Amino acid sequence: MPLDLAPYAVTPTNSKGRRYAEEPPAYRSEFQRDRDRIIHSAAFRRLVYKTQVFVNHEGDLYRTRLTHSLEVAQIARTVARSMCLNEDLVEAISLAHDLGHTPFGHSGQDALNACMREFGGFEHNLQSLRVVDQLEESHADFPGLNLTYETREGILKHCSATNARGLGELGERFLQRQQPGLEAQLANVADEIAYNNHDIDDGLRAGLINLTDLATVPIVAEQLDVVRHRHPGISGRREIHEVVRSMIGVFVTDLINTSCERVRDAAPVDIAAVREQPSALIGFSDGYASEKTALKQFLREHLYRHPRVSKMTKQAQDIVSKLFEIYLNDYQRMPPEHADRARSHHDADGLAGGARIVADYIAGMTDRFALQAHEASRKES
Repeated sequence: MPLDLAPYAVTPTNSKGRRYAEEPPAYRSEFQRDRDRIIHSAAFRRLVYKTQVFVNHEGDLYRTRLTHSLEVAQIARTVARSMCLNEDLVEAISLAHDLGHTPFGHSGQDALNACMREFGGFEHNLQSLRVVDQLEESHADFPGLNLTYETREGILKHCSATNARGLGELGERFLQRQQPGLEAQLANVADEIAYNNHDIDDGLRAGLINLTDLATVPIVAEQLDVVRHRHPGISGRREIHEVVRSMIGVFVTDLINTSCERVRDAAPVDIAAVREQPSALIGFSDGYASEKTALKQFLREHLYRHPRVSKMTKQAQDIVSKLFEIYLNDYQRMPPEHADRARSHHDADGLAGGARIVADYIAGMTDRFALQAHEASRKES
């Protein structure tokens, strides 16, 4: 961690600490400790077999939640260093932000949310917090990973007022309409940069979109011209990589320049002043915000709604819904530890308690494990 952090950056000194008191680490920062606990967690390892857009078995070169998280961390650290923010904290947030994601990407989340509608719903940011606060079982002295307040704050990007009321101090900013720290804001925007541009790469690799169609998006056309002018005759994968890299570069440059200007104008003297700002200080200029919106719209229409992706989405939702139905009707169909926990929560909180444990179990599955579990259930029925 650099010594010349900005006065409004998060440091171990101004941190709000951990839920359970611990001795400070001897040779690393509090946020390096967070990062290390995340990397060594079971939930983090499972991300390698959880998808972004494509189901894991469809190819070895597509992004997974793990590679995506690493790419988010790289972008976030670059920006944090240039703005004298806490690199270790943004890395920890970036690596943890998808720990609660279901198998099969957003389609799995949508299906699980529908299944849980009568029991409080399901949202992957809240589930990521639940993973690090409760579900990880790697320490004898406390449940979860006992991460710092600031890492947990960054994981929880959005939250309804109803859910926020049950989160104590962590939920207060949603009720008081306050901003998170700059590191949390940065990790959120780095996530957008990473998934927009890398979904382009994966979509092109899969043959679901092509550069000609992509060039109808102004920023893609602009960077494609830059690449072809700089590298005459370039084609194939090299051209795609150069375009994606160039687009990441211009988005990151705009993010740094715009965010630095906003911070100078707001002149926060400390992190408390950051939290009191009427809006986020980390973000794109109006021009690049519009470019980002146009790019997301293209991906929504041409990639995420592509017939092949839509077919996979429907299959994934059917699998998640069927597994939820099976396990909710018979807890014994889950492994003993999950079945015991479901019965215990059912006894305490009724069917909603059991349903939450079923959701925990399904959300923790990898794509291939969910496929195997579904196939096994079909053979048993």
